[in-house]
Amino acid sequence: MSHAQIARGILRLAAPTTLLSLLQASALLVETAIAASLGRAALAGYAVVLPFVLLLGQMSAGAMGGGVVSAVARALGAGRPQEAAAMVLHALLIALAFTLGFVLPLVVFAHPLLRAIGGAEAAAAAAPYAMWLFGLGALPTWLANTLASVLRGAGRHGLAARINGSAWVVFPALGWLLAVPMELGLAGLGIGYGLAMWGAALAQGVVVLSGAAGFRPAWRVRLSGALFARILSVGAIACALAAVSNLTTILVTAQLAPHGAAAVAAYGVAARLEFLMIPLAFGVGSALTALVGRAVGQGDWALARRTAWVGGLMALSVCAAVGATVALFPAPVAALFASDEEVRRIAALALSCIGPGFAGFGLGMAMYFAAMGAGRMGWPVVAGLTRLTLAVAGGWLLGQRMELGLAGHFLAVGAGITAYGVLTAQAVRPGVWRAR
Repeated sequence: MSHAQIARGILRLAAPTTLLSLLQASALLVETAIAASLGRAALAGYAVVLPFVLLLGQMSAGAMGGGVVSAVARALGAGRPQEAAAMVLHALLIALAFTLGFVLPLVVFAHPLLRAIGGAEAAAAAAPYAMWLFGLGALPTWLANTLASVLRGAGRHGLAARINGSAWVVFPALGWLLAVPMELGLAGLGIGYGLAMWGAALAQGVVVLSGAAGFRPAWRVRLSGALFARILSVGAIACALAAVSNLTTILVTAQLAPHGAAAVAAYGVAARLEFLMIPLAFGVGSALTALVGRAVGQGDWALARRTAWVGGLMALSVCAAVGATVALFPAPVAALFASDEEVRRIAALALSCIGPGFAGFGLGMAMYFAAMGAGRMGWPVVAGLTRLTLAVAGGWLLGQRMELGLAGHFLAVGAGITAYGVLTAQAVRPGVWRAR
């Protein structure tokens, strides 16, 4: 296949998921603006919960969801549809187990956990938001994204995107209605999110049960350790990487907490834009997981590597354009999401430091999704830990020891996401991506 043919194949699968990602990104930007309109304390509370909200989406859709896509795609690529049918039950049981991992800390222990991260003022606003969002929304998020991943593994990206996309169309209006006119504040955003996700989960369930993936789920099967391992060998590692990514944001937030609520809120704006590179790269990335998985299932490692690089460069170009815009015009961008003058000033500083790293982050995210399809997760692990080290230890060195203050912390975050992209991408070569 030529590079043009590979690109067309990626675009065909990526287009619907990219549209979904754009809807999601738009909804999240509106959500940020709503939180900012509620005042500095609310925005700070929103920023404290932000890493956990992002982690929920990343684990269920991109990480464990990627494990499901990879397992289903490899089974179908090898001509084993009965294995793909049995995979659905195993994937849903994994989703239920991971739901508890969010509900217990963020509903049962919300107040002490969030106070330890962002301080008392931010936690007072954050705790009700977290309790509603995760108490009502964690389970349907896992169910909707797991079932959508089954469809994507079977090549039904458009169908999966249309269903989940409807939730992201409904959520901003519903969240605003509950948060502002009904005066529920951040809690209203959490309730709106949960209701929208329940709609998506129910719709995905009906579609998958109908056989739209090309097979009907097999419920009366003996649970298989091999099938659990097929999903978890990719998904568990990817979830750990998502946790490391969000742990980075949590630790940086904790480092900034002594600078006050304005610094925490400002970094929340910058972090939200940074993590919006994930939905932008997810369209291409979800296509790469399926296409690379199919190629690996057929034993064609050369095609798998070429597919990864074509898709990676596509994601790089999109995220580079966003990063350049943010870095060149940080003040106007910050003003879109913060009404408080001090928060806008600090957010603009953060965006000018972190924005140039968006290009590398987009490349790294695309290669990360491709690595899930290949089942080669070693280098993404190294890249994720390197990012954490540079952002946190580098922030301490530049911000405190070298007395660069907030600018030092933000420069370290930018260096971390750039290193993540470089290390993840350089692993896609014959010496690493090959049959064993």
